[in-house]
Amino acid sequence: MSKPVFPSQEWVKALEVELNRSAAYNEAGKNWEGDFYFVIEPDKDTAALPEPVYLYMDLWHGACRDAYLVTDKDAQKPAFVMSAAYSKWKRVVTKQLDPIQGLMTGQLKLKGNMVMVMKNVKAAQEMVNACTRIDAEFLS
Repeated sequence: MSKPVFPSQEWVKALEVELNRSAAYNEAGKNWEGDFYFVIEPDKDTAALPEPVYLYMDLWHGACRDAYLVTDKDAQKPAFVMSAAYSKWKRVVTKQLDPIQGLMTGQLKLKGNMVMVMKNVKAAQEMVNACTRIDAEFLS
């Protein structure tokens, strides 16, 4: 079985599975209500990513109700949009960059209710922990 490539449909589906079987995420995200676009933007370090990739995740009370690679970015109007260059996302999903620290230092950008995000820091950390459990390949 081949490893899912970050970012891809296979990778985001693997993350959905990891989140839904994580008791820690279920507990940490129990008050969360809101869906996301995670936007992975091209950067100079990643020639293999010529245009932005949108990953949609419907996160609700400690569960991921759906997750997929978006083909039409206008198809959903998520409550939150988090975006960053591929190299920054790679650091997040490999637990080298805390997403909240990334937001505070401008390495990641957020559209949506920042207060809601700050009240759910543990959920964000558990999501990153779930990402690290995916044996993924990365673009070069």
